Amino acid sequence: MAVCLVVGSFYATIAIGQEADVQQYSEAGQKALAIGDYSAAERAYEKLRDLEPQTAEVHANLGLIYFEQGKNGEAIPEFQRALKLKPSLAKTEILLAMSFSEVNRYREALSGLEKGFRVSVDPEMKRLCGLHLERTYTGLNRDSDAVKVGLELNRLYPNDPEVLYHNGRIFGNFAFLTMQRLAQVAPDSVWRHQAAAEAYESQGSYDSAISEYRHVLAEEPSRTGVHYRLGRTLLEQSRQTNSGQTSAEALKEFEQELQLNPGNGNAAYELGEIHRGAGEFDQAEKFFELALQHHPEFAEAHLGLAAALMSLQKPDLALPHLQKAAELNAANEVAWYRLSQVQGMLGHEAEQKKAFAEFQRLRTQKSSQQEAGKQTFSPDEVTRQQLDQNAPR
Repeated sequence: MAVCLVVGSFYATIAIGQEADVQQYSEAGQKALAIGDYSAAERAYEKLRDLEPQTAEVHANLGLIYFEQGKNGEAIPEFQRALKLKPSLAKTEILLAMSFSEVNRYREALSGLEKGFRVSVDPEMKRLCGLHLERTYTGLNRDSDAVKVGLELNRLYPNDPEVLYHNGRIFGNFAFLTMQRLAQVAPDSVWRHQAAAEAYESQGSYDSAISEYRHVLAEEPSRTGVHYRLGRTLLEQSRQTNSGQTSAEALKEFEQELQLNPGNGNAAYELGEIHRGAGEFDQAEKFFELALQHHPEFAEAHLGLAAALMSLQKPDLALPHLQKAAELNAANEVAWYRLSQVQGMLGHEAEQKKAFAEFQRLRTQKSSQQEAGKQTFSPDEVTRQQLDQNAPR
């Protein structure tokens, strides 16, 4: 874990006598610290340590210089000496704990990191304490405690890339360990089979996922949510294999899900999209409306319903749904393209041009992001609305 601190700001300039050599090395060391020349600072403070071995700040600054260079084994005794001479150096105590963490001496690091994370008012010091504390808890196999720290770091530093990276690893590791524990304590439970099904589904192993979902339903036919997940898997498999049979099976699973749970808007939406794809627009309209009845902020359902209404030559009814979809997700190019189409159908020339211009802007932006390797990740819990085949590419 790379750590970057602003050195030279933790300790005041050291006044340690008037001897010429001491004064010379003190000034040289402070100057080197100010410009980040750690090699020069190290040489100066090592000389100062020899001249003034009883000055706590000399050991503290030398420890900090070693720490910044990744020489944690050398930093530890300097921090320890500084604290023995002057226990009130609170930040030195935290840096000592971080150094212990860096060399995997987690038990020795723990109390200092816990204290630093709890009481530090310096945002950067608190952030670094949290990151090292995550590492330390993980090293001590206290994974749930590492997750708690990760959640607090997410709250405090929601847009920090280093925090997000390490939290992703912490949460992913905890999820893996939890599933591993589930497999150990209840290998034949429906929960174990459902977890396996979802894992297979995410990997694109559709046959295995389907088998596991069906095992769950054989054990508990009335379990809600499973018919929907099975339907989604069958639908994805049908798209991969162009199999109409699995698509028909998916439709049946979505229908069964709605029988068990009429409030499952995702299942209603998928049924609407299947019927729309089959040209059955009246049926599609019914299911999209059902999805929105339970989930009025469902942007994809607004888009699907608008598309069905457009096919039924009802642009006036489609318009408010497209406006709502654009409001809910202003970055959705499909919403703006269909909105431009509807405005054209209604003879609203100015509004059509405005919507189409926004569509083109989003298309250009998307192409630029893809070329720069900045495609975003979006979990497909439902089938996403796509641009029509004749839309500009």
